[in-house]
Amino acid sequence: MRISPLRPLVVAASLIFGLVAVQAQTRVVPESRAQVQLSFAPIVRQTTGAVVNVYATRSERRQNAAMEEFFRRYFGDGGPSVPPGRSQSSLGSGVIIDPSGLVITNNHVIENMNDVKVALADRREFEADIVLRDSRTDLAVLRIKNPSNLETIELGDSEALQVGDLVLAIGNPFGVGQTVTQGIVSALARTQVGISDYQFFIQTDAAINPGNSGGALIDMSGRLVGINTAIYSRSGGNVGIGFAIPSSMVRVVLNSAKGGSRNVVRPWLGARLQPVDGEIATTLGLERPTGVLVTSIYDKGPASEAGLKRGDAILAVDGQPVDSPDAFGYRFTLKGTQGQTPLTVLRGGKRTDIMVKLMPPPEIPPREPVRIRSRSPLAGATLVNMSPAVAEELQIDISDDGVIVADVEERGVAASLGFQKGDQIVAINGERLASTRDAQREIDRAGGYWEITISRGGRVFTTVVGR
Repeated sequence: MRISPLRPLVVAASLIFGLVAVQAQTRVVPESRAQVQLSFAPIVRQTTGAVVNVYATRSERRQNAAMEEFFRRYFGDGGPSVPPGRSQSSLGSGVIIDPSGLVITNNHVIENMNDVKVALADRREFEADIVLRDSRTDLAVLRIKNPSNLETIELGDSEALQVGDLVLAIGNPFGVGQTVTQGIVSALARTQVGISDYQFFIQTDAAINPGNSGGALIDMSGRLVGINTAIYSRSGGNVGIGFAIPSSMVRVVLNSAKGGSRNVVRPWLGARLQPVDGEIATTLGLERPTGVLVTSIYDKGPASEAGLKRGDAILAVDGQPVDSPDAFGYRFTLKGTQGQTPLTVLRGGKRTDIMVKLMPPPEIPPREPVRIRSRSPLAGATLVNMSPAVAEELQIDISDDGVIVADVEERGVAASLGFQKGDQIVAINGERLASTRDAQREIDRAGGYWEITISRGGRVFTTVVGR
C-alpha cells in the first residue's frame, strides 16, 4: 500500500441535487426516478472557469567553482560530485478563490520550482508569482500577474460536512483531459495518512487519480470544501480512497497570504504532546483512549502561563474533541493567533476548561542568520539562533540556546556532506556554540580541519573533515 501525492489538474464543481436553491444542510435521499436522473451539469458549468492548470518549471544550475575546488582539495579527484544541471517541470491544477488572482494549489505541485504559469479554462495563460509555500499543510498560494475577468469559487465550510454527503471532484487524471467524478464523503478527520504535518483529511470515494493534485472537492452548493491532494493505492490508480485538505485549513493559509506573510502564521502552545493509548486511558480513568497527554512544557510559553501541567490530558479545543496530536494541531491552528481559546483538560479525574493565549511563537533570541560562504564543510548552509519560532517552523525540539541549520543549498558542500535542515550544530572543534556569531568565529579559525558535533532527532554524532 502507498499514499501517493496526486499530480496535475483538478477542476472545482458542485451540484444541485433537486432545485438549484437547495441548501447544503438539506440532505434528502432521492424519492423518485426523476430525482435520480437529475444532473450535476449546472454546477459543473458554474465552477469550471475557476479551476486552472498550473505549469511549473525549474532550471538547475551546475555546481559552482568554489564547491569543485573544495572537493578537489580535501577529497581528491575521486571525491563526490554533483550531476550536471538539468531542467525539471511539474503539472498540476489550482483553484481561483479571489478576484485579485489568488490561486490555491498543492505545495508538491510547485515544490522546488521557480517559474509558474497558470492556464485558464478559456485558454488564456498568465504568469504567476509564488506568494506562499507551506509544506506542512501541502498547500501553496499563487498570484496571477495582471489578472482580468477571473471566475472564482466561494470557500465552503468543511466543518459542516457529514459522512455520506455528495461531493464532486473535477480534474485531469493521467493527463487525459478534464474529468468530473462524483462520490460521497466516506470519512472525516482522517489522520495517520502520512501526507503532511497537519493530518486531518476529508476522505472521499469520488474517483481521483494522479493528475488531480491541487484541484477542488465541491459540495452540493457549488462551494469549495477541500483541495484534493493524495490517494491511497496499491498501483497508483484509484481504488476509491482519496484525501482532500479541508477548506477550514485552506482558509488559514489564505489568510496568512492575504496578510502579506510568506509563511503560515500558526498559534504556539509551548508544550509537547503524545497520544493517549489504552494503558494511559485506564490510568487517567477514561472509558476509551481519547485526547492528548502533555509530556513537557516550555516554561515561557502559553501553556505554562495558562497553568497546564505535565500529565494533563487535553480532551478538546474550544469544544471540538481531539484524539491525537495531529487532530490537536489542526484544531488549535484553526483558532488563529489572536485572543484566547478554551482547552478542556482532564486532571486528577476532573474536567476543567483552561483558557490559553493564542499567539505565534516568539523569535527570542533573534535569528541573526549567517550564510556560510567560506571554504568549509558547512559552505552553502544558513545558520540561525534557536528560538521557539525556529523550533516550530522546522518542527524540532526546542532547547534553551543553540545554532540551527535553517537552510541548505541543494548543490552546496554542506548538502553533499549530509548536513540537513533542522540539524543543531552543537560544537565545532570542541567549542560549544551558543549563537551564530560563535559558529562563524569557529569556522573562520578552523584552518583545514573541522570536527563538527551535530544533534539530529535526539541523536548526537560527530563528523570530521580535513587533514
